[in-house]
Amino acid sequence: MSRRRLRPDEIELWHKVVEKAERLHAEPAPEDASPPLRATRDRPAPQRRIGPFQIGTARAQAPEAHDLKPSLSDRFAAAPVQMDRKTYVRMARGRLVPEARIDLHGMTLDRAHPVLTRFILSAQASGKRLVLVITGKGKRQHDDGPIPVPRGVLRHQVPQWLSAPPLGQAVLQIAPAHVSHGGEGAYYVYLRRSRA
Repeated sequence: MSRRRLRPDEIELWHKVVEKAERLHAEPAPEDASPPLRATRDRPAPQRRIGPFQIGTARAQAPEAHDLKPSLSDRFAAAPVQMDRKTYVRMARGRLVPEARIDLHGMTLDRAHPVLTRFILSAQASGKRLVLVITGKGKRQHDDGPIPVPRGVLRHQVPQWLSAPPLGQAVLQIAPAHVSHGGEGAYYVYLRRSRA
């Protein structure tokens, strides 16, 4: 596609616009000017200037990561331990045996949520303290969409359900299960004592 030449009246109009326009940013200071001795609060942060790009040159630095949601392991590592530390360590090492378990494999989100809610509330009412929730690791699927979907939808959703009402009042601690109890595809859920 070829570009057309500007007509004389268009060039004249452009020159009028340029004469009346004001710069958004002042001209850069000459390099020999010395910087001020003290920084002031109202001075804007320096802007990064990007030099001209030459084909074949290497990029100056790696782009910043835009991971808005931390991984599950990072979230569990950052979560505070709310139960007895010694019991927590035994649970994390797989030395405590869960008193009950539920398997959510193959369930949709709409089906799994009420089943999990009923299970947790009835386990707490019956005096159980440690239960195992098996979610599975999730299927590997080809994802062509613009919004990335994490692998294992139930695996990512169950911790949110367990920390939100009505289950949040019943759950004391959530932790990934030991390999002997399912590893990445299961969670230990330590329940609060039932108030009767």
